[in-house]
Amino acid sequence: MTITQPPPEKTALQATSHPEKPWLKSYDAHVPASLKPYPRKTLLDIVAETARDRPDHPAFLFKGARVSYARLQRESDAFAAALAELGVQKGDRVALLVPNSPQFFIAEFGAWKAGAIVSPLNPLYTERELKHALNETGARIAVVLTPFYTKVKALQPETGLQTVIATNIKEYLPGLMRILFTLFMEKKEGHRITLEPGDHWMQAMIRDHLDAPPPDVRIEPDDPALLMFTGGTTGLPKAAVNTHQGLVMTGMQIKTWFGDMLKDWKDVILALMPMFHIYGHAGVAGTGFMGRHPLTLVPNPRDLDDVLATIRKTRPAFLPGVPTLFIALMQHPDVRSGKADLSSLKLSISAAAPLLYETKQRWEQLTSGRMVEAYALTESTCSGVLTPVLGRYKPGAVGLPFSDVELRVVDLETGERTLPLGETGEILMHAPQLMTGYWQRPEATAQTIREIDGKRWLFTGDIGFLDEDGYLHIIDRKKDVIKPSGFQVWPREVEEIIASHPAVAEVGVAGVPDARQGEAVKAWVVLQPGQTLTQEELRAWCKQQLAAYKVPRYVEFCSDLPKSAVGKVLRRELRAQEQ
Repeated sequence: MTITQPPPEKTALQATSHPEKPWLKSYDAHVPASLKPYPRKTLLDIVAETARDRPDHPAFLFKGARVSYARLQRESDAFAAALAELGVQKGDRVALLVPNSPQFFIAEFGAWKAGAIVSPLNPLYTERELKHALNETGARIAVVLTPFYTKVKALQPETGLQTVIATNIKEYLPGLMRILFTLFMEKKEGHRITLEPGDHWMQAMIRDHLDAPPPDVRIEPDDPALLMFTGGTTGLPKAAVNTHQGLVMTGMQIKTWFGDMLKDWKDVILALMPMFHIYGHAGVAGTGFMGRHPLTLVPNPRDLDDVLATIRKTRPAFLPGVPTLFIALMQHPDVRSGKADLSSLKLSISAAAPLLYETKQRWEQLTSGRMVEAYALTESTCSGVLTPVLGRYKPGAVGLPFSDVELRVVDLETGERTLPLGETGEILMHAPQLMTGYWQRPEATAQTIREIDGKRWLFTGDIGFLDEDGYLHIIDRKKDVIKPSGFQVWPREVEEIIASHPAVAEVGVAGVPDARQGEAVKAWVVLQPGQTLTQEELRAWCKQQLAAYKVPRYVEFCSDLPKSAVGKVLRRELRAQEQ
């Protein structure tokens, strides 16, 4: 499906202030400046090749079960045939509300084989948020885990959804665990449902089409693969369009960066970052498929007991996470007492939120492994900046650009003048796998992706500088996005919900430093005259309409808010007051 975008905005950017790619001199010896030419392949091709060459090699480890590449290939073929029978054609959108599990990937690969574009959605979305996401993508079909079926059905009349396909988490559990789950957990935890007419069970669709050939749909590397939600200054999430080849490129770049630290076909990756986030999807799963690493799938990363039990059973070598996760694990009683064994973790990566140097040091002492830090964006298909695995670590810096990734820093006033090394401005990124644009939002695309000197550059909205060794330092965000535990929260959305409370007169929302979350959502609230409201009451109000990670962790009641001359609340001043 072709996505029509306006011509990129031309910018007469001066490119003489930066030394040419100063980061290359700081690369580890095994990392090349470029991986070009990239293969004209998709992850569908990679999985098909692996299933052909080593059919029994495990693609996934899940609660004691092993799902081979051959099974992934066979069942995704069957699901593709079933989707085609439902009328899915090339360019249709299929939404996934499924946590990390074999079903997620079987549904996704099946949808891709049918020609669809996949939109992974956060199952924690409220109905309001979910309705916006479904309408934004125009998804005709949604694949959902059973506990989310009722929520999706309630809002279906207000969306373009035609069919809902349900899957139960127990379907890929090993025998005894599946029996125990059915007897003691299925009904209690909301997994036992009754389908409404017109809907389907995913497993029945697969079973009924195991002998059917997959649809004859040609998937090109440049075709859109994903609609991944990100945000913007409007407060309404937008869907970035990531291509099939972009996922391959990112996987190759990360795999190459790690070199021999991870052994292809052997080392296990703990995949607990959610697949509705580009970090988990392109950064973790993409790297796993490209290196043929078995992915240990964790559906609920908040269940630290399960995370530790999974580490004990599957002995992963690589743990990608966020600072909140590493801090929580180090505070877990089993880790503090030495009962938990983390010695298999020879490499960990922290991304999506600022990493404290103290956290890195403590984690490396605990695991005797290496921890690196990364910076990337949904718009760059998770390609970006990473700490050298073997080379110098600079506290306060997020690392060096990947192979084939370029950075430059421009002035904040015009965005047209490249700044010398060491000077602070907006960070621009060029990479071969940048998104093609925001889905059906050409104006927002033109503001974010601009052509400079014949290359497409992403204006990240982040503020920072490059040092003399090419390391990137991030100072602030031009946009006001808040990143608690690596999630993305836009202040305006939270402000609108709080402002709808009858007791609230004014509100400002911003991110503040937080030892547990890295950054936390804080609301400053001015009440209507004569009104009373407690922090608990306001947070309960927010919980009805916002996903849990968007609900303010801190609330401060005040008599007034700092404003500009035109009456706009100055979030920067609120943050400065907090600091």
